[in-house]
Amino acid sequence: MDSGVRRITNLSAFAICAGLLAYAYYAQFSLGLDPCPLCIFQRIAMIALAAVFLLAAGHHPAGWGARVYAVLIGAVALAGTAIAGRHVWLQHLPSDQVPECGPGLAYMLDVFPLADTLRMVFTGSGECAHIDWMFLGLGMPAWVLLWFLLLGIAGAWINWRAR
Repeated sequence: MDSGVRRITNLSAFAICAGLLAYAYYAQFSLGLDPCPLCIFQRIAMIALAAVFLLAAGHHPAGWGARVYAVLIGAVALAGTAIAGRHVWLQHLPSDQVPECGPGLAYMLDVFPLADTLRMVFTGSGECAHIDWMFLGLGMPAWVLLWFLLLGIAGAWINWRAR
């Protein structure tokens, strides 16, 4: 694998992550779509994925160093996929099985220990089940899930094959 292609791919993946985050902030501040706690954790995972892609492009190691980045990219993308997958699952629950709305993330972080806050966020709440944005029949968490899968597979593959 040509190392120039790997660097361009890592930079392109970083740019895609940055574009997705920019749209998320546009949707929040211009369209008035307030993020639920799971949306915020998806943003954190996307920021982490962007950072790993940027580090991989900047550091640009060969051999086992590139494979370390491949594993990091895969792990972060897998975590993001799990978060987005949980969100998609909550959005597709029957209305009688949707959990009740809970407090906001800022309040939970102020009042509860981190472990309890994480447990409550991943248990989900009614606000996470609400779909208020769709494109081509998919809600925002479903699109984020697809992007985590695509970026994770492409980034892990291109960096793992480095020589």
